[in-house]
Amino acid sequence: MSLPWNRPKAVLLLEDGTVFHGYGFAGSGRTLGEVVFNTSMTGYEEVLTDPSYKGQIVTMTYPLTGTYGINREDMESAAIQVEGFIVKEYQDFVSNWRSESSLADFLSQHGKIGIEGIDTRALTRHLRVRGAMRGIIATDTTDTAELLEQVRAYPGLTGIDLVKEVTCKKIYRWENGKRVEMDRAQWPARDARWRVAALDCGIKYNILRMLESAGCQVLVFPASSTASEILACEPDGIFLSNGPGDPAAVHYVIETVRTLLGQKPLFGICLGHQMMGLALGGKTFKLKFGHRGANQPVKDLTTGKIEITSQNHGFCVDPDSLSRVPVRLTHINLNDNTLEGMAHLEIPAFCVQYHPEASPGPHDASYLFDRFIEMMEKNKPAIQAAI
Repeated sequence: MSLPWNRPKAVLLLEDGTVFHGYGFAGSGRTLGEVVFNTSMTGYEEVLTDPSYKGQIVTMTYPLTGTYGINREDMESAAIQVEGFIVKEYQDFVSNWRSESSLADFLSQHGKIGIEGIDTRALTRHLRVRGAMRGIIATDTTDTAELLEQVRAYPGLTGIDLVKEVTCKKIYRWENGKRVEMDRAQWPARDARWRVAALDCGIKYNILRMLESAGCQVLVFPASSTASEILACEPDGIFLSNGPGDPAAVHYVIETVRTLLGQKPLFGICLGHQMMGLALGGKTFKLKFGHRGANQPVKDLTTGKIEITSQNHGFCVDPDSLSRVPVRLTHINLNDNTLEGMAHLEIPAFCVQYHPEASPGPHDASYLFDRFIEMMEKNKPAIQAAI
């Protein structure tokens, strides 16, 4: 087993000048991003490959990382999406029969830097007090003056469209747990009850898996697709996906969602929730340090039940900005009382800020996929006799 002090020295420097020293265990060079933390105890592979983390350097608060390695079945996209990865202690001895490679090899294969030996408790505390901030990881220099100049020149995430970097380039079909590439939107022979068009702003694979397991055929559209292009395939419902960055910067998606509202049943998750809020005339704001982890308590205002949820977002819809919109607030976060879900009172549309597909995380909120099915069924009373 390679010991940390036998690895190259690494530096994490934040925009306020705070410096953390550690050791590189994967990749080399420098990487910039918004430094955030995730409180999940497991699921680092899902975190690494979640497109919502584009533009971010992620710190895991759980101290030991790497014990169960990597396998392709648990990936949430085709590549690593984070800009860099920070852990307290990397474990390079893998103990898992499903593992196909080590975490270090996985990061290195994708050209990503992983560092360990940093006091992640102190880093997390600093980010909770000061807020998420821009940062840089370097393994090739310890010149803090040079690094500070570089990190302060980095624009950050506010006002930046990151969706265009993670969305698919062309339409594809999700079938039997994998992508089927297509030249145009075309459904297969109808062998499922529901047809769902998914607008890909950085969609996680487990969302597609759960839609398929619920009996849906799914066509996935690039984020740049217009409402008319999506409606032309005559879906039974439309899904608005998760994704990275500042929702207010993705004007073309907001306009598409605004046009889609009332046309077909809509279900949004995470960025999809924010897009729906903005399309309805609401506003979004940046959270101090965001919600990232698999242990966020959310109250369902309809049932009064408490759900433990998986979350990953740095922006939030301002409920006060929706005071004149015919929506009902359905979920709130019990840590800070921020909005976690809403439903329209006049048209078939609802959304949540958190991740009911989990991956990683608890399955308390998986019922929301059933709610989407029920909404499609209610709005399509006539079903083909062959189904």
